[in-house]
Amino acid sequence: MRQPVKDKGGPPSVAVPETAAPGARAARRPATGAWPAKRADLGIKLAGVLVVLAIMELCSRLGVLPRDWFPPVTSMYAELFRLIVEQPLWVEIGRTLRAWAVGIGLAALLAVPCGVLLGSIPLAYRMARIVIEFCRPIPSVALIPLAVLVYGTGLEMKVFLITFATFWPLLFQTIYGVQDVDPVARDTARAYGLGPSARFWVITIPSAAPYIATGLRIAAAIGLVLGVTSELVGGAPGLGRAIAVAQSAGNVTLMYALIITTGLLGLTLNSAFAAVERKALRWHPAQRQEVAR
Repeated sequence: MRQPVKDKGGPPSVAVPETAAPGARAARRPATGAWPAKRADLGIKLAGVLVVLAIMELCSRLGVLPRDWFPPVTSMYAELFRLIVEQPLWVEIGRTLRAWAVGIGLAALLAVPCGVLLGSIPLAYRMARIVIEFCRPIPSVALIPLAVLVYGTGLEMKVFLITFATFWPLLFQTIYGVQDVDPVARDTARAYGLGPSARFWVITIPSAAPYIATGLRIAAAIGLVLGVTSELVGGAPGLGRAIAVAQSAGNVTLMYALIITTGLLGLTLNSAFAAVERKALRWHPAQRQEVAR
């Protein structure tokens, strides 16, 4: 407690001790239970994976699953570890990821501007809605014969299919994000004299950013599925064709090892997109709540 300070020519004034707001104290307080909670959550997830793998191992060893077509999990992972140290596996992964990255990039360049336009102009959305609803349900796999005829079995075929498949989730997420702008925020910006361009960059884009990020994460998984499928069916170089070759040669263990590689690749990509989303959108309330949990 500070001592009273006398002002010249006036009554003594008491200095009030400085107190921080409860929110500020909470913000400065280290989250001591955050890391143990995260470690416990990770342990639970790993335990679930180990239980599933153990059950699959027992089913193969005991003959519940035909061992000729479903080898033990330990054999699959032993083959996977052997592949990791060899260059051909990384070459196939690179071929798949190259088409995936180009397709996702093209889809984002096309879908995000179109989504902003359609979400900002209701008349444009009503005019394009029939075309969108006609094209969106077309399975991308059904376009593989057309893509092979037009582009062959190379990179262009895979890029076309990935772009077509990932365009739609990105488009709709962008439209929903633009349409979900808070009317109060829009009216407030207009009342403060912000022009259309300023309102677009200050209000619309930040509001739509979480939706676009979610669309990118969904598109990443869909793009990988289409890339591997086009390699399986169309014969394009990559993980899908390697899986088909292993299956044709009767090397079931190698086939499953490559399938596990595809799953691990998808998990890695999803985790990377989620981490970038948390970092880039840490200002968003949903991300702050996720961090707090």
